[in-house]
Amino acid sequence: MKFTSKFLTLVVLSIMLTSGFLSAQKSVEVNAGGDVVSRYIWRGLDFGKSPAIQPSLSFGYAGLELGFWGNYTLNETASGSDEIDMWVGYTFGGKDISLTAMVTDYYFPNAGLKFGNYNNYDDPDGAGAHTLEAGMVLSSEKFPLVISAFYNFYNDAGNNTYFQIDYPFAVKDYDMTLFCGASAGSKDNPNYYGTDTFNVINIGVKAGKNVKITDSFSLPVFVSYIINPRVEISHLIFGISF
Repeated sequence: MKFTSKFLTLVVLSIMLTSGFLSAQKSVEVNAGGDVVSRYIWRGLDFGKSPAIQPSLSFGYAGLELGFWGNYTLNETASGSDEIDMWVGYTFGGKDISLTAMVTDYYFPNAGLKFGNYNNYDDPDGAGAHTLEAGMVLSSEKFPLVISAFYNFYNDAGNNTYFQIDYPFAVKDYDMTLFCGASAGSKDNPNYYGTDTFNVINIGVKAGKNVKITDSFSLPVFVSYIINPRVEISHLIFGISF
């Protein structure tokens, strides 16, 4: 059985489970929203060099979550960086300490490859349209650090990795986060994170707050200052969430 059919089977089962959740509305969590951002900066890398709209949709039940996330640039010449991701994750533990394990499917619809093409990078017919990543996120309310690690296990010749530490805190009306991310690099696919050796590629701070529009409606806004020490570039990003 090819990997394509295995993964598509997992997707179908996830959708079936999610459909089952809908019959138990009291237990199902559905989240739909989106961000409008001045730039799409992912792990220290600028995708599209354009403002973007980023919709999201997720379904959760008893620790299991199926979600979708997209990025659509507002500059037609940068549409090659448009992105649709799907993830399946499960969270163990509770508020004191929790561990989330997930698999994310990265797909770029304008890359000229069909959605159903799940070829690996070394396939004789060429690489497929999807890169698959395994991830783990450890967090605790008592010890306010979020530690995450990610590993590309399919369709990446370098099996690139990424690690990040986040420190969330509050200053008056602002929700703040300090973060630092690094990649181990890859000799076989250094372009993925822009490095072939271990390098810190994503340092910054994010501040967000709810801006009151009316007595009954507030709009979440945020600003992030990001530095990529590897390429010596900084970014100042503004975003609105809905």
